[in-house]
Amino acid sequence: MKGFSLAGFVGRFPMSMLGIGIVLLISALTESYATAGAVAAVVNVSYAIAAPLSGRLADRFGQSRVIIPFSVVNAVALVALILSAGFRLPEWTLYASGLLVGATSLSLGSMVRARWSALHGGSAKLHTAFAFESVADEVIFVTGPAAVTLLATYVNPYAGLAVAVVLMLSGSLALALQRRTQPPVTPVRVGGGTPILIPGVALLSSVYLGLGAVFGSVDLITVAFAEEHGAKGAAGFLLAAFAGGSMVSGLWFGSRHWRISPRRRFVRALGVFVVGLLPIMFVGDTRVMAFALFVAGLAISPTLITGFTLTERLVPPSLLTEGMAWISTSIGFGVALGAWAGGRLTETFGASNAYAFSLGCALLAALVGVSGSGLLRIPEAPSPAKS
Repeated sequence: MKGFSLAGFVGRFPMSMLGIGIVLLISALTESYATAGAVAAVVNVSYAIAAPLSGRLADRFGQSRVIIPFSVVNAVALVALILSAGFRLPEWTLYASGLLVGATSLSLGSMVRARWSALHGGSAKLHTAFAFESVADEVIFVTGPAAVTLLATYVNPYAGLAVAVVLMLSGSLALALQRRTQPPVTPVRVGGGTPILIPGVALLSSVYLGLGAVFGSVDLITVAFAEEHGAKGAAGFLLAAFAGGSMVSGLWFGSRHWRISPRRRFVRALGVFVVGLLPIMFVGDTRVMAFALFVAGLAISPTLITGFTLTERLVPPSLLTEGMAWISTSIGFGVALGAWAGGRLTETFGASNAYAFSLGCALLAALVGVSGSGLLRIPEAPSPAKS
C-alpha cells in the first residue's frame, strides 16, 4: 500500500461514521428521526455542492494547498456541531454547523484515486488500484458504523463524532504532506468547461444520485429498524453487513481480469443491485436482516469501481480530480435526499415499509443507467490520464 493510500484511508474513515453518528446523537437528544435526518441531509447537501469546487481547486493549485485549510476548518465545524448538540443550543445552530461541516468536507477518495491515475493511468494496474480503494472504502463502511454505534451507545453519545474529528484531521494532514505523489498541476484552458458537461459523466452522476439515495435511506431506516425490534445497538452491525457484502464482492471483482467492457460491467452491476435489495422489504428479524443486507451490498463495489474507471477514461487529465468529485457529489446529494426521505417515511409508515423507497431509488438508477449506457462507450486505450 502506498503511503498516500494509507493516509487517505485514515482521513476518509469518518465518512462512514458521520451520518450515523449525527443520527444517533441528535435522535437521542430530540427523539426525532426527522430532525436527525434533516441535519444529516444538510451536511450531505452542502458537501455535494462544495465537493466539485474543492476538486477543481485541487486540480488547479495542487492537493496539498487545498487539503490543509479545508481539513482544519472542517474539524472546527464538527466540534461546533457536537457542542451545539451538547449544550442544547437553538436548533438552527445544528443546521448552521452542519452546513459548514459539509461544505469543508473533502472528497479524499477522489484525491487518492487521482493519485493512482497519475501513477498507473492507461495500465491494467489502475483497475486493481481502483478495486483496492473500493475495498478500502468498504472496510471503512464495515467497521465505521459499528464503531460509531458502539461509541455512541455504550461510551457516550458524543464519542463517535469526537473520534471522527481526530481521524479526519490526522489522515488529511498526513495526505497533504505527501506532495511528491499528488497529480501534477495542469493548466486549465480558458473556457475549458467542467466535467459535468461531458454526457457520460452527467449520466454517471444521475445514476449515482439514485444510488446515493439508496445508501442514505438504508442507513437511517436500518437504525430505526433495529430500534423497532428492540436492538438499537445492532444498527451498526446491520450496516456493517451491508458494507461487508460490498467488500467481499470488491475483492473478487478487483482480482479478475475482465474481458467485457466497463460499460457492460456497469449495466450488469446495476441490475444485480436492484435484485439484491428486494428481500429487505420482507424481513422482520434482525439476524435475517443482517444476511439480507449482506446480499444487497454485493453489487455496490462493482458499480463504484466501474463508475470511477469510466470517469477516469471520460475526463481530461486537467479535470481529473474534479471529475471524480462529481461522482462523490452526486452520491452526496443522493445520501441527503435518502436520509431526509428515509426519516420522514420511517416516522409515517415504519421502517420495513420505508425500505420501499430505497428499492425504488435503485430501480430508477438502473433504468437511467441502462437507457443511457450508449454514452459510456469508451476506447480501450489510451487512458486520458496518460494522454
